[in-house]
Amino acid sequence: MSTTPAATFLPDFLAARAAERPDDLCWVFGERRWTWSQAWESVRHAAGALQAEGVHRGDRVAFLDKNNPAILQVLLGGSLLGVATTVVNWRLAGDELDYVINDCGARVLFVGHHLADQLELVRDRLEHVERIVVVGGEHDEYDAWLAAGPATDRQDDVSPEDVCVVMYSSGTTGRPKGVQLTQHAMIEHSLNGSGDTTYTDGDMMLVAMPMFHVGGASYALLGPALGVPAYIVSEVDATLMAGGIMAGCTHAFLVPAVIAALVAAGPQAMALFGRLKAVGYGAAPMPPPVLRAALEAWPDTEFQQVYGMTEFGGVITVLDDAAHRDPDHPERLVSAGLPVPKAEMRIVDPTTLRDVPTGASGEVWFRTPQATIGYLGRPDATAELITEDGWVRTGDLGRVDEDGFLFIEDRLKDMIITGGENVYSPEVERVLAEHPAVAEIAIIGVPDDRWGETVKAVVAFKPDQSASAAELIAFARERLAGFKVPASIDVVEALPRNPSGKILKRELRKPYWGDSARQV
Repeated sequence: MSTTPAATFLPDFLAARAAERPDDLCWVFGERRWTWSQAWESVRHAAGALQAEGVHRGDRVAFLDKNNPAILQVLLGGSLLGVATTVVNWRLAGDELDYVINDCGARVLFVGHHLADQLELVRDRLEHVERIVVVGGEHDEYDAWLAAGPATDRQDDVSPEDVCVVMYSSGTTGRPKGVQLTQHAMIEHSLNGSGDTTYTDGDMMLVAMPMFHVGGASYALLGPALGVPAYIVSEVDATLMAGGIMAGCTHAFLVPAVIAALVAAGPQAMALFGRLKAVGYGAAPMPPPVLRAALEAWPDTEFQQVYGMTEFGGVITVLDDAAHRDPDHPERLVSAGLPVPKAEMRIVDPTTLRDVPTGASGEVWFRTPQATIGYLGRPDATAELITEDGWVRTGDLGRVDEDGFLFIEDRLKDMIITGGENVYSPEVERVLAEHPAVAEIAIIGVPDDRWGETVKAVVAFKPDQSASAAELIAFARERLAGFKVPASIDVVEALPRNPSGKILKRELRKPYWGDSARQV
């Protein structure tokens, strides 16, 4: 493998690969293929086409589509202009969709043809969009739009500190927050995000995780940095992913729910995916029985667990393959590993804000050049996230062992991770509290062998009123993306509270998590 090229701006990696290996493969998507030089030219044309739309440094565009190389073309092309791209979660429903598009202030919106009907439901509520470009299908506009754009190089006023990605992460206020990631931060992630996974000539990455998550977009951006081509599938689909394995994919990043589904599918599925040289996983807790089954079934596959946040561009700690198979420390199978290069880590008492002793629990803080500069238009939330001296509060409670391995134990913030999707409790509570029978409600995560966690609602009804679980779930489904809808409902007379009136969610979780060291 060639060495990682130097980069000051995010598109520099792709430009370097186009110069050194112009005719080698870069992207595969369905029946289409791009060499490194073709991919680079498509990015330059995307920059020119955006410029022709009147988009300039500091503006934002949005992409509503399943995985597609066009997302990378626009994101990297925008970076040449100092423009930021938001990849919108295509699973959002109702007012969630127009909220994100409006909040990011997108002037140009790209929409996959199969999502056009979904967009029509909110089109008249879009406040800033001046142009909509349909991608793919019978009425594709994107290819002509791209071809019409003159090949354009990086503009002189662009800075490495310009935001290139605004990625939305649900917030504790019940509305998603736009995480601003600069070109410099994403370069640092591209240098660190692969951990110590090995790559050789002929390797190929399977990009299946959705690009509206850092687990998809940031993973796809590793390809140019590493010089590894990417086989991109539109979504996490067993047939599409199997096609990638058959086409020669050697490396993949998967959420634990996908690995659990492979284990459940039986030996034939496990044998097929056992062809992978390396598997990275993260974005949700891995059930230990699933991990042990995968390690046994894939003895020659490198395993890498990653822990991170959107606010770090993705990966911030890595548990490498050696730690997965260390007979002297089997307890580290549930560890999040060690910090990536240039990342400092602290475990802090959330009350005193002092560091705690080794082995004691506290909030996990990091300081890293990968970190976000803050939330778009949310200075108060940014101040709560980042300290004056640059430490990012994760909101996760954890501890480190004597060798510096991080163990995540619980959350200060009410977030549930189900199948790799982040669900913040207040967002779901805000919706279900509107049901006429509900007096009070708490949303918690409960353990699940396939999804890591599932969403559970604990509900107390108003006097003389009630609703069935099916009714409450249907009510939520009309107003929320499917992965945020409670999978189960518990009914109680009243929610447990402390003397100040705060709901004791730990008490609600206790019957489900028991004495487990991990409460997430």
